[in-house]
Amino acid sequence: MWKYKLFVFLFSALLLVTLDGCNNKKDGKLSPSLIHNPNTADGSGDLESLPKIVFSTTTHDFGELQQGETAMYAFKFKNEGKSDLLISEATSGCKCTSAKYPKEVIKPGEEGRIEVTFDPTGIRGFQHKMITVVTNGQPNVTPLYVKANVKFK
Repeated sequence: MWKYKLFVFLFSALLLVTLDGCNNKKDGKLSPSLIHNPNTADGSGDLESLPKIVFSTTTHDFGELQQGETAMYAFKFKNEGKSDLLISEATSGCKCTSAKYPKEVIKPGEEGRIEVTFDPTGIRGFQHKMITVVTNGQPNVTPLYVKANVKFK
C-alpha cells in the first residue's frame, strides 16, 4: 500500500511541475519565473551582473491633441547591464494607452524601443498616463509616462 501512495505522490508532483512548466508563456508574455534574479531581500545579492534598462527619456508630452486623434511615441532604451535583458510586460492601467515591446532578448549594449500608443477617444482635458515596464533587471519595474491636453472637437 505504501508503494502505491508513493507512486501517486510522485506522479502528482511530476504532473504539477510539468503543468507549471507549460505556463511560462501566457498571451505572448514571458513569465517572471523564467528569469534568474540573484537579488535577495536584504539587497546583498550580486546586482552587478544583472541587466539594466536605461531609457533616453521616461516622459513624453504629446502636447495638445483633439479627442479621437491617436498619437504614438517610441521610448528608446539601452541594456547597460552585463547580462541579457528580457522585458516580460509593458502595461497601462488605462485602455486608452497601449505599448508594444520587444519579445526577444536584448544583449548587453544593444538598444531597443517601446512603442506607446495613446488614443484619447472619449476623454478630454489634461491626461497623464503611466506605462509599467517589467524586466529581469534591478529594479525590475520602470515607469514610463505620456501626457497630453485633449481638446473636444
